[in-house]
Amino acid sequence: MVEIPERASVPSTTTRVEAMGGLAKGLRIIESFDETHPKHTVSTAAKAAGITPAAALRCLLTMRELGYLSHDGKFFRPTPRMGRLVRSYSDTTPLPVLAQPYLQAVRDEVGESATLSVLDGDQVTFVGRVDSDRIVTMNVRLGAHLPLYASATGRVLLAALPDEEIDRQLSGRVVERTTPRTVTDIAEIRARILSAREAGFALTDEELELGVRSAAVPVVDAIGRTHAAFSLAVAAGRTSLDELRRRHVPVLQREAARLGQSL
Repeated sequence: MVEIPERASVPSTTTRVEAMGGLAKGLRIIESFDETHPKHTVSTAAKAAGITPAAALRCLLTMRELGYLSHDGKFFRPTPRMGRLVRSYSDTTPLPVLAQPYLQAVRDEVGESATLSVLDGDQVTFVGRVDSDRIVTMNVRLGAHLPLYASATGRVLLAALPDEEIDRQLSGRVVERTTPRTVTDIAEIRARILSAREAGFALTDEELELGVRSAAVPVVDAIGRTHAAFSLAVAAGRTSLDELRRRHVPVLQREAARLGQSL
């Protein structure tokens, strides 16, 4: 077990730097777990975090002892306790809390799960969600990420940035093709971002995943600052692109506006 002494002397400056360095390494390992990397060996964790295998092993063993990871002799996997890290943000940050009734209103009117997302570096992170009652829903979890450039949510969040910042974000960007419909041409992506700015919403049609369409709108406060985005994803087999635009987008816009007024 990892033991913490009841009484300890004040650490030196060097010790404090080492301790914070260890924390930073552990956080990099935590962030490296995702849908494509649901488990790690010591070597893959070290590579993902950009640290030595010895440092990775110390971090992994510490997180295992604290209950955040399990270990089967080879692979380390996140445990349900890891979800506390997401909930710590979602439950204590005003925006996800404030958004809940508005997400529920979207869900109740259109019958689809509704999500709240924020810009997080070069990706989108889901920080709020209200699930529908459908047996089969689009699988989006809190803390999950979407690519910024190929998602409706990412495009409306990028649309809120100045043109020069959009150009900086797109400069040298290589967009991974995940379906035959994925838009990879940077000029076309930029045009779609600017179109989202003008229209006040963005749509994608099976660009990230075949059989899935999505819509997103910005959450804008009273002085015009974009804080987040409301979005939903629907099965292409049950909702046409026209219905998504005509029926779902206005509901998203109405509830996002209501949230924006409360910020």
